[in-house]
Order: sequence, then structure tokens, then C-alpha cells
Amino acid sequence: MSPVKITVDTDSCVSSGQCVLLAPGTFDQDEESGTVVVLSEEPADGEEEAVRQAELTCPAAAIRLTG
Repeated sequence: MSPVKITVDTDSCVSSGQCVLLAPGTFDQDEESGTVVVLSEEPADGEEEAVRQAELTCPAAAIRLTG
């Protein structure tokens, strides 16, 4: 199984914060804009399933996983 890579479209992000709630070791929010910040292009240890949930629950579909 190849590693999962995370990309985000910050222009589409609506700053809901669901990704941060689900996978705080992988996502954060910009303090000024509230948009998603990816802490690592690969999920943090033990967060791959949570990152997949974040992709599915993102209201703007701004998170994409490949691999």
C-alpha cells in the first residue's frame, strides 16, 4: 500500500474546522483566515482513518487524498 498524500484547496475551504477536530495531528487552521493548514503531506501516526473521515466530511470538499 502506497503512502497517502494530502492536498488541500485553501481557496475552497470554508473554515468549518471539521478536519482539525477529526485529525488535529495532521490539520490546523490559519489564525487569521481560519482556512485549513496541512501540518504534514502524510497523515500523522495513527491518523490515517481520521484524515479519510476529514476528507469525507469537509463541507467544501477542499481535502483530497491520493495514494
